[in-house]
Amino acid sequence: MKVVIIGGGWSGCAAAVSSKKAGADVIIIEKTDLLLGLGNVGGIMRNNGRFTASEELMALGSGELIEITDRVAVHSNIDFPGHKHATLYNVNMIEGKVYKYLKSLNINIMMESRVNNINFDGQKIKGVYLSDGTYIEGDVFIETTGTTGPMGNCLRYGNGCSMCVLRCPSFGPRISISERCGVSDIQGERGDDILGAFSGSCKLAKESLSNEIKDELDSKGVVILKVPKEDINYEKLNTKVCQQYALKEFAENIILLDTGHAKLMTTYYPLHKLRKIKGLENAKYVDPYAGSKGNSIRYLSVAPRTNDLKVIGVDNLFCAGEKSGLFVGHTEAICTGTLAGYNSVRLALGMPLLILPSSIAIGDIITYANERARTREGRKDRYTFAGSVYFKRMQELNLYTTDKDEIKAKIKKFNLDNIFNQKLC
Repeated sequence: MKVVIIGGGWSGCAAAVSSKKAGADVIIIEKTDLLLGLGNVGGIMRNNGRFTASEELMALGSGELIEITDRVAVHSNIDFPGHKHATLYNVNMIEGKVYKYLKSLNINIMMESRVNNINFDGQKIKGVYLSDGTYIEGDVFIETTGTTGPMGNCLRYGNGCSMCVLRCPSFGPRISISERCGVSDIQGERGDDILGAFSGSCKLAKESLSNEIKDELDSKGVVILKVPKEDINYEKLNTKVCQQYALKEFAENIILLDTGHAKLMTTYYPLHKLRKIKGLENAKYVDPYAGSKGNSIRYLSVAPRTNDLKVIGVDNLFCAGEKSGLFVGHTEAICTGTLAGYNSVRLALGMPLLILPSSIAIGDIITYANERARTREGRKDRYTFAGSVYFKRMQELNLYTTDKDEIKAKIKKFNLDNIFNQKLC
């Protein structure tokens, strides 16, 4: 059987790994020249409930991508406001490591290849057309195209094209495969009734910071600098997609994390104001280039789906990552991608699809986010193991723990240990 994955971000890569291990021939179609998408500018893992989810995924038998981020970590077990025991991976090293791992599994990776149309018979997708005219057939398709772009969304709902890592002008716009099948997308909303939300952080060149700040970043992984009182802007917190960082501490302080670059934990910040702060007099943005005035706009293209991650209304299409819910984060993308990839093979074999139980964190967030997306209030929230409404729910339901043995025992109790390591055909 042939599984075709559209989009090579974290979720697409995870779907490729799990479907390949289950026995399929796998192809990833990625429109840019890099895998991982926003993973190339993210870098935060294992903070708060993401630790639990990472260990659950390992116990389920598919922790390879988590382990790669651990291996390229520049800092482990660090704390910053509202977050505990975070791992920061090097965003400049991660893509090459993941690419080599996927190639070692003999996964076919088509780079700089953009899907621009589909062959759909009203029930199933037969194949996809690339912008160069190539036609690719498949048995099952997984959409992991994300929710950022095309440029028009950033122009309409943001402050213009932010010139971010996704580079729509260079590599073409993202399209919604599910909408091409006639399935209407769900759109996230902001608190002020505007659609979408700003991506949550910027990157500064470490070389542009003072030696004192660079040294502290290198040694501790985090630097906190006071924002001048006249520049504190609490209202901007409402625009952030990453609500786990929408705390007053992130308005009152400049919080920098070392991910290879200096990750600035704000949606955007005027450069002339940033340079007023001691040590940042020569600060320079490296992503997005419009970090002075805006960031990319996300969450305008979520597919309606069931809790096994199959898209409603298309017999052979799954979704993962941001395409599968109002999720935030690499861990969340890897978890949903892994389940979608595994279930794609089960579907092709005529087997019942796996729904992870709500008594584990991964299963609960997939189910809970799906329920909430059906309500207007729920579409204003974002769902992440790391904070905001969902991490609070994790704690209330006793799903959050850093005890690895406890996590393994729970997965084993449900007879799910190593399930993603099983070859199905």
